[in-house]
Amino acid sequence: MPSNTAAWLVAKHTKLEVKPAPYTSPRKNEIVVRNHAVAINPVDWMKPYIGDFMFSWMKYPFVLGCDLAGEVVEVGSGVSRFKPGDRVLGHAVGLDKKRNTPAEGAFQDYTVVLAHMAAPIPSTMSYESAAVLPLCLSTAACGLFQKDHLALQYPSMPPKPTGQTLLVWGGSTSVGSNAIQLAVAAGYEVITTSSPRNFDYVRKLGASQAFDYNSKSVVADVIEAFKGKTIAGALAIGNGSSQACLDVVHACNGNKFVSMASFPFSFDQLPEKPGMSLPLLLMVLQLVPYSVSMWVKSRARHIRTNFIFGSTLMDNEVSKIIYVDFLPRALAEGRYVAAPDPYVVGKGLDYVQAGFDVQRNGVSAQKVVVSL
Repeated sequence: MPSNTAAWLVAKHTKLEVKPAPYTSPRKNEIVVRNHAVAINPVDWMKPYIGDFMFSWMKYPFVLGCDLAGEVVEVGSGVSRFKPGDRVLGHAVGLDKKRNTPAEGAFQDYTVVLAHMAAPIPSTMSYESAAVLPLCLSTAACGLFQKDHLALQYPSMPPKPTGQTLLVWGGSTSVGSNAIQLAVAAGYEVITTSSPRNFDYVRKLGASQAFDYNSKSVVADVIEAFKGKTIAGALAIGNGSSQACLDVVHACNGNKFVSMASFPFSFDQLPEKPGMSLPLLLMVLQLVPYSVSMWVKSRARHIRTNFIFGSTLMDNEVSKIIYVDFLPRALAEGRYVAAPDPYVVGKGLDYVQAGFDVQRNGVSAQKVVVSL
């Protein structure tokens, strides 16, 4: 039995502690991956900072982390896609309420991964590059393809043109980088927003047009760009994106739906010390009037909305469409790139906590990664 080590969250509002962890063998339709790189998402540092307001079902101690890439070391019954030695990326779903187990957290040496939430990676792709994909890929896929969201046509090679155009607000983010690629592969034109320094980046991913989301005229400019086009809906990423997308979708012809991937506020002004502070409490209290306001505005405009939870695809056909049917071939043929680029903060589980700090301070068109 291999010796395992993890970066444990032992209590709310505490820093991670690196210490031994049990090795868990795979059950049916599961694999165990020896992690060589893990990536860090906002939810990873937000959970210990905010505490039980998020994922209240989680019991301490726990192993966080959703993004991993590494080598398969063991496969459970029913798994025929993988064998020991295969290089893979995986979306670890231990934090999901239906799984709720530290054995399926990414921030450890060995992680149990659902076989249909993993994909092989080419020998030319580094583990650090592969690790940027899973959660942001899953989140984008949930918003684009699930029946309770935009329900777009599935990606294929080659793409099958639909004649429709999707709005991705926040195209240079991790989720946006994947949403652009997935939508183009599904046959949609993509119009996006980002900061001007990332215009070339989002165009290389496949966006036909990019607009500055900080411009005072950005909503009007995007509406003008959609003239004569049929909108496939909007994917809203980033602070203020939902309202902007509602305004654009309302003014366009087509699918009146906004899929939302972000909280309605920025965490930039939170104090350094974790815990329930006054600024955090005020943000939490904003959720109620914001939700009511969004509900009223969207219903008045006959626009449907839904908030994305990035692991829901594990229970529907979208996981197979992405991780089994599309991604392996797309990566192998170079038709899908691991985006954004990894920003490696160090090697070893001790660097995960440092990665939290870097991620919280913000990165642009990059994703924080720790090599293992």
